[in-house]
Amino acid sequence: MKTRLAPAFKLTPAGATAERVLRACVHCGFCNATCPTYQLVGDELDGPRGRLYQMKDVLEGAPATRATQLHLDRCLTCRSCETTCPSGVEYSQLLEIGRAEVDRQVVRPWNERLFHWVLREGLTRQWLFGAALRGARALRFVLPSGLRAKIGMSRPAGSWPTRTHVRRVLLLNGCTQPAMSPGIDAATARVLDRIGVEAVVDPASGCCGAIRQHLGDPDGALDNARRNIDAWWPHIERGTVEAIVINASGCGAMVADYGRLLSHDPLYAAKAARVSQLMRDVASYLASQGSTLASLVPQSRPARIAYQAPCSQQHGLRIRGEVEALLRQLGAQLVPVADGHLCCGSAGTYSLLQTELSQSLRARKLGTLLEGRPDVILSANIGCIAHLEAGTTVPVRHWIEWLDSQLPGQTDSR
Repeated sequence: MKTRLAPAFKLTPAGATAERVLRACVHCGFCNATCPTYQLVGDELDGPRGRLYQMKDVLEGAPATRATQLHLDRCLTCRSCETTCPSGVEYSQLLEIGRAEVDRQVVRPWNERLFHWVLREGLTRQWLFGAALRGARALRFVLPSGLRAKIGMSRPAGSWPTRTHVRRVLLLNGCTQPAMSPGIDAATARVLDRIGVEAVVDPASGCCGAIRQHLGDPDGALDNARRNIDAWWPHIERGTVEAIVINASGCGAMVADYGRLLSHDPLYAAKAARVSQLMRDVASYLASQGSTLASLVPQSRPARIAYQAPCSQQHGLRIRGEVEALLRQLGAQLVPVADGHLCCGSAGTYSLLQTELSQSLRARKLGTLLEGRPDVILSANIGCIAHLEAGTTVPVRHWIEWLDSQLPGQTDSR
């Protein structure tokens, strides 16, 4: 694709990235075939190719409009287009640049700015979000049905392992997941404990930065990243941890990107690259442990499981089939799920900002997940889990929670 970027972008790092991404595109349109919003709306401007052309026009000097902003807002950032693209177009990197420039030119209505601010500042602070969630759950019977379904039910986390091990890994002290479903971290720690690995949570770490990154606050996202690197670096420098194990795929995709995002920061570039190198999705980490885990699982009636692979896992981290293979190895019976590459509609804060599209995508996803009549739906990202759970009576859990429930001495939490 030919480009003539405006002088304001031409000689900047963002301009160099935009030019590289744009020039890789060959206009083939394969991306539209796997774009969830294009499948729903059928509008070229709401597909990756159309959005790419709109961003190209703006970066070449054409004025951004409110319509441009709305078309970019409708993008889930699911990155399915990147998996599909035969030319390797890194669409998500262009989207970061394009959205920032459009938002600079087009001032959002005050109610949108306020809502974005509330989400950025409220969801990213575990103590604040936790307090708000507890209050909402206590008053759940007076809340609208949609919000009542969204906040879910509180479930006991269970005990945290007390044994120490020579082998240690870091877990993220996240924002929304520990408040919404503390059992995920606890289950992860128990599973790791069973194979002789100690899970350590440094309290100085916090939100990975993905929420701020997706809500137009890249500087705040980088501050979150630097804080986490500062919290983890003493452990890394002393050599007391072998990996940073992330059990929320959305957070994992963000931490894996720290090296790129901070590559121009002279104080953090090398550290960020090392942190990204040490990041391991919990499925990949467990899969690397061989038969150790499988030997712990008792033989019992196989559960019928529908697995929903989050976009951040299959398109962001490019992890495909690892969880499913691990579940089969551990005795699960996986039912087939059609169109597994398509987004469930959660996409971080998308379900709150683009409610109609999000719910349509959820209905499609649940239709394919429930077709095989599973006993339980498993996933790997807290946003997907909460979003799907709000639309079905079938239990929806993190797959690590199901695994924990199958180990000897644990109670089945399904």
